[in-house]
Amino acid sequence: MTTNADKKKLRLEYAVRLFSKLNIEIVVSGLDKVNPDGQYLLLSNHRSIIDPCVIEMALKDTNIFGLWVAKKELYNSFFFGKFVRNGGSILLDRGSNKMNQFFKDIKQSLSNEASIFIFPEGTRNVQGTDLTEFKKGTQLIAVKNKLQILPVNIKTNSNTALKTAIKNRDKKLCIEVEFGDVIDYKDRSMDLEQAYRKMFDKSN
Repeated sequence: MTTNADKKKLRLEYAVRLFSKLNIEIVVSGLDKVNPDGQYLLLSNHRSIIDPCVIEMALKDTNIFGLWVAKKELYNSFFFGKFVRNGGSILLDRGSNKMNQFFKDIKQSLSNEASIFIFPEGTRNVQGTDLTEFKKGTQLIAVKNKLQILPVNIKTNSNTALKTAIKNRDKKLCIEVEFGDVIDYKDRSMDLEQAYRKMFDKSN
């Protein structure tokens, strides 16, 4: 049986190879705010197909392993299907009115001590604007499962960095990642998107 540690190692090895080829360094700040053995709902902004690997690199010095919430259609994707099937994910069927199975899958993952990783914008924001609207239901995942929320901000436009790296492999690039303050799932002082924007408004 493949363990969370095995999957984390597999992901990290892939990410290290990828960024070595692209000549990209991941620079991390705020990791001291994170319990290295914690279990979280991690949420991040999303601009590029390499963002999951960026998050893996940012967490490499922790024991945190999370299952990515992924669109169901990615399961058989030519480009992403293998990663979705083998790297650890929870499939979301956006066309379904019944979310029972989705929340059952999340609860099962949490019982196996995995965290949940999600891009609350729902899709890549390739336009380069600071942030698009969060999809409804992100905060509900945390509340229903009593999960502390870990906001992460990929400060560098990773889509631009990827395009630059592909054009010029000899150019050394870096992608900056910032961990924010952990949000209590019981905190209702503002909605999750507002809290995220307030936390990182100086970074975007």
